[in-house]
Amino acid sequence: HSYFLLPGDPTKPIRYEVERLRDGGSFAARRCVAKQDGRTIFALAASFHAVEEGLDYAPSMPDVPKPEALPDLAGLTAALGDRMPEGVRRYLERERPIDLRIIDLKRFAPRPAGTPPRTGQRIWMRAKGSLPNDPAMHRAVLAYLSDMTLLDVALVPHDSSVFDKKVQAASLDHAIWFHRPFRADEWMLYDEEAQSTQSARGLC
Repeated sequence: HSYFLLPGDPTKPIRYEVERLRDGGSFAARRCVAKQDGRTIFALAASFHAVEEGLDYAPSMPDVPKPEALPDLAGLTAALGDRMPEGVRRYLERERPIDLRIIDLKRFAPRPAGTPPRTGQRIWMRAKGSLPNDPAMHRAVLAYLSDMTLLDVALVPHDSSVFDKKVQAASLDHAIWFHRPFRADEWMLYDEEAQSTQSARGLC
């Protein structure tokens, strides 16, 4: 569970201070703070669990188009042309280490009058290229990419986005639970839903 307290400067070093809270037979816990220029900019609480046999259940996969059937970001910007807002276009055309395939392109178009608000979006994601066979690396990459589009979902019901010049958007806190092994360089479906927007905050 991460708390983003202050903006960081990627051109300056960051000092990570880790506190060992517990080492048990099945669970371990750590607290970490990140400091830059003498100020705490980030705080993290983490729980680790040894692999154990147990019950196994997960909801079934939604019926969505396969990523190979969807345009990549270059194809998306070319297909939408001038219908895509300029801020969205600049964001999608940026070079990035993550491959995205957006399922519902209507997300970026005005909602027809009289229709209910949209409350979520679904996006296929994966790292570009192959990653090492290190589960910690795949968890780190998934933690990174899981924050890339989630912030914008709070604005979906309001027909707005983080590209709206009237919106100042930033992640405040972010929680992730890893329940199963996975590879971050293989396609993963990110099913995002807005739960609440109130008092200048959104829960997604």
